[in-house]
Parts: sequence; structure tokens; C-alpha cells
Amino acid sequence: MRKLLLLFIFSVSISCFSQNKQILYNFTSVPQSMLSNPGSDVKYNWFVGIPLFSGFSTNVGSSGFSAFDLFANNGVDFNAKLRNVVFSTSRNDKVSINEQLEIFNGGFKLGDWQEGSYVSFGMYQEMDFFSYMPKDLAILALDGNQNYLGKVFDLGDLSAKGELLSVFHVGYHKNVNEKLILGARGKIYSSIFNVSSTKNSGYFYTIPGTNSIYEQVISSSVWANTSGFTNYIDNYDGNAKSDIIKKTFFGGNLGLGFDLGLTYYPQDNIQFTASILDVGFIKHTNEVRNYSYKGYYKYEGMTPDFIPGNSGESVFQEFLDAISLDTLSVKYTTSRPVKFNSSIQYSFGDGRDSECNCQGNNEMKFKNSVGAQLFVMSTPRTPLMALTTYYRRKFFDSLEMKATYTIDSFSSKNIGLGLSTTLGKVNFYVLADNLLEYRDISKANSLSFQLGVNIIFPDKNTPD
Repeated sequence: MRKLLLLFIFSVSISCFSQNKQILYNFTSVPQSMLSNPGSDVKYNWFVGIPLFSGFSTNVGSSGFSAFDLFANNGVDFNAKLRNVVFSTSRNDKVSINEQLEIFNGGFKLGDWQEGSYVSFGMYQEMDFFSYMPKDLAILALDGNQNYLGKVFDLGDLSAKGELLSVFHVGYHKNVNEKLILGARGKIYSSIFNVSSTKNSGYFYTIPGTNSIYEQVISSSVWANTSGFTNYIDNYDGNAKSDIIKKTFFGGNLGLGFDLGLTYYPQDNIQFTASILDVGFIKHTNEVRNYSYKGYYKYEGMTPDFIPGNSGESVFQEFLDAISLDTLSVKYTTSRPVKFNSSIQYSFGDGRDSECNCQGNNEMKFKNSVGAQLFVMSTPRTPLMALTTYYRRKFFDSLEMKATYTIDSFSSKNIGLGLSTTLGKVNFYVLADNLLEYRDISKANSLSFQLGVNIIFPDKNTPD
């Protein structure tokens, strides 16, 4: 039983998410930058992504341990390494995985360049899951409570949520004047699978009494909501592939959301940007299954062990009757993790070395830019934050580079690099984070990677 509990805890813990895309943000030679700020300063005539190849990203991180800590071939027993990981982490440590794949995307300008209006659209599939380290539950699974008399184990340590979904979006941005660009994006979410267990509470403790009498108390209010799984559990005889495709294209549990963004130039070479993303919700009404583990139990006696066969079966049955597992089908609503981005940038060096500004970006009148970016994302407890400084350089009309240094919950030495090149009308970009860790990725606390191919028709009438 303890092995099963440990397997559950760590399978939850290593499947989480972090959605900071600091290299892509404001990297406006890449059309996908509009997904991180619908008010980005881009002026393509139009662009279209190569279906399923225009954008792929994956992001993995851990603030408490690395794969090396658990699986290093160093002669240390796995159980010992597992104990070291459990006891070296805190309940606020988190691990992360996020994956996103663009199904299709595109955009086009409305009217001539003076009007400065732009429409973009697309659809992408995304998987994310967030979990804090359930430390007290892991200790119980490893050691039980025999050596922890008097310790109060917090059942609220279990906090996790995850989802596989598709997102259809349409965005619009407008150059209000020469200094200000505003943008907005509407989204329709179609949830394929969802699991959420974030509002848990309760405690468990054992204290010694007199004459070898123990007092043990369990108070539990633990909930887990799921959707999209029940058809595959209850004697399923359908076509799973067909079902998932149907849910991807608006056949799942639906929700709505929006993004807002802006770009502002107080001076020609100073830029300020900000965006707020995924302000939205999903209503789960189909294939819903809820699990609750609620109740209160107090035991006083010679043995506090409720494992069948070790103590009286009547004691164990009393415990099960007091705190039972209930299965329900209750509709529920989840909120998307809200992301906030903001940056300030200073540009310098004359970049007008060709007849036209083929990228069409105001700041690309300058060869060089330096800046700083703040990222904040909501979580079930405290917000996740990251601070990035960066340097951008335009080498030719067709090649641009962005180098970043990021401090966040996962690393204080995160160096990233992005390259974007446009050859003819084909734009290719590749972005990689935490480059120092690629020497031995098993020791990395975070890694991210993004790449894609687009067809771009730049606006050659856009003036410098």
C-alpha cells in the first residue's frame, strides 16, 4: 500500500507546469509572440503557420530535486535517494511540465499600414499539470507514524491540478497612435481530460497517553474532481482516438477566456509592454466523476495501527465507516492559470541598413535592445514569479537573436538563447532555455525548448 501511495505521489509531483516563455515574449520577428502579448508590435501583411509545425514547446522544471537525485548510478540505494529527496524538499516545492502544439495559426493586416489594425487566429493543443510537493503524505508513505508521535500531518499538502485541452482563439490589435498599440484575444477552451484536487484540508496525529494508551485523530476533507475519464473506466468499448479528436474540436467540456496586451513607446527607443493571459474558466459537465474522503475519527486504545490484520478488524471498520471514500457526479468549474507579463526595453544602434524595414517592427530601427521582463502566474497557493533580463541583436534583415538570463523558483542561473531567421518568406525559429544544464540534463532543475516554421509576407510599405 505504501509503495502504491509513493508511486501516486511522485507521478503527481513530476507532471506539473510552468508557462513562462521569456525568450518568445516580445520577440516580435516570431509571429507566435502575439500569443504571449496580443498587443505586440508586429506589422506583417499576413502570415500562416505550417500546420502542426508552426509552434511546439515543452517546459520542464523542478524546484526541489532533479532526475539525477533519484536515478543517478552512484551506488546509493534508491530507497535512500528517495528518502533524501522527500526530507530535503518542502511543501512549497513544485515540479513542472508544460507542452503546447499549434494545430494551425495565421494572421492578416486590415487596410493599409496607416490604419495599423491586425487580426490573428489559430488553434493549439496544450497539456499542463500543477502540483506542490505533498511532503507530509510522502513521509507517512515512507515511515508511517510510529516515529512521529505528536506530529500533526497536514492533509492539505496534497494540491494538484492538470488538464489536456485545445484552445481556439481570435485576436485583434490596433495601433491607436504612433506610441500606443492595444490588443485583445478571445478564446474558446475545449477540455479533453481534467483532474483537480486543490482545496484539501485536514490533519492526522497520534499522541501517547497513559498506560500505553494512544490517542489518534484523523480529520479529513479531501476532494478530487475529474472529467473526461469515465467513459474509459466503465466498460468502455468505443474508439478512444475518435473520442479524443471529437473533444479536441469543441466536443469536450467548454469554457471561455480572454487575453489583453499593450505596447507603449514613451520615446522612440524606449518601449513598455504588458499582457494578461488566460483570464477564463471551463465548465465541467460531461463525464464528471468526483471523489471525496471526508470525515472525523478519534481512536483511543492500545494500538493505533488501522492496517487490516494487524489490529482488530472492528477498529479498522470503524475507521472506514467514519471516513469513507464517496464517488459522486457533481458538475464543477475550473479557472485557467492566469499569467501576467511586463517588460521595459531600451534600444540603440542604427539598424536601418537596408532599403526597407522588412521585419516591420518599430524597435527594429535599432540594431540592439536591452530590457527586463517580469512574469507572474497564479497557482493554488502563492504566485509563481520570474525575472528576466535580455539582450536582442539584429544581425541582418533576415536574422535576429535574443539572449536571456532568468531567475525563478527553479534556477538562478538560467541562460537562454533564441534565433529567428526569415529566408524569403519562410520564417524559422528555435528557442532554448537553461543552456548550461545541457551538459548533463539529468541534473537540470528546468529546461524549455520551442521551435516552429511560418510563412510570412512582410509589409514592405511600412516606413522606418
